[in-house]
Amino acid sequence: MASGFFALLDDIAALMDDVVVMTKITTKKTAGILGDDLAVNAEKASGFVSSREIPVLWAITKGSFLNKLIILPLAFLLSAFIPVAVIVILVLGGFYLAYEGAEKIYEFISPHHKVDKVVSKDHLSKEEILTLEKTKVKSAIVTDFILSVEIVIIALGTVVEEPLMFQVIVVSIVALIATVGVYGIVALIVRMDDLGLKLISKSKGEKGLLFHLGTFLIKALPQIIKSLSVIGTIALILVAGGIFVHNIELLHHFLEQWPSLLRDFVIGLLGGGLCLLLVSGIKAVLPKKKKTF
Repeated sequence: MASGFFALLDDIAALMDDVVVMTKITTKKTAGILGDDLAVNAEKASGFVSSREIPVLWAITKGSFLNKLIILPLAFLLSAFIPVAVIVILVLGGFYLAYEGAEKIYEFISPHHKVDKVVSKDHLSKEEILTLEKTKVKSAIVTDFILSVEIVIIALGTVVEEPLMFQVIVVSIVALIATVGVYGIVALIVRMDDLGLKLISKSKGEKGLLFHLGTFLIKALPQIIKSLSVIGTIALILVAGGIFVHNIELLHHFLEQWPSLLRDFVIGLLGGGLCLLLVSGIKAVLPKKKKTF
């Protein structure tokens, strides 16, 4: 009886070791999307009154948890009954990631000069400000849903040949890391400027360590968000290229002599470029809506 109990504990320990190893591998493969997720949400969670940043971020975080609760069961059902669908969705998601990355690069090289309508919040009532806030939160939750689908499917694609229980544990851990990790870091980022202001106020006008550190944090915030966006764009293309190489047989030996990182980037960029041309062609063919004044 005792030997059977210890054998069970040994099996559980072995399973957990495998789970830890696969979770590390899977997290690395989803790191690109997590980087983009971090950049997107840091941008969406900023721009609020200081007292509303954390409540807004908490509302988005709760929406993210709800997204995972919807996506995870559906993903596990597909894996259990239609496993080939996971690969198909994975490749389609790869094209979406590649398109996003290529579009960002294209917009950087050939920026579109848009005149955004700036709405001043000074004359808005409290109810109107809350309505704008809710609109931005909903937009962030929708974006999180799309990115969550990509994260879950890529994570599931890594362990799709493992037993279902193993898949559930690994992918659920990755999904939890995606939510807690990303939004925890976003909370730290969006509060950087407030911390900087507090340090400056504590310096009492003296340009010492506290003053310079506070000034640095305030100036660093927009640069960090921009840097995350660049890193996220590169990571999107790399992740997409990796998906194409490993799941499209035709590309298994394409540019095989190149370093894997460079090969993934080139293939991801080519896939994104094709998607961008296709989407641009469709937009050009579709009739444009007439502006009404």
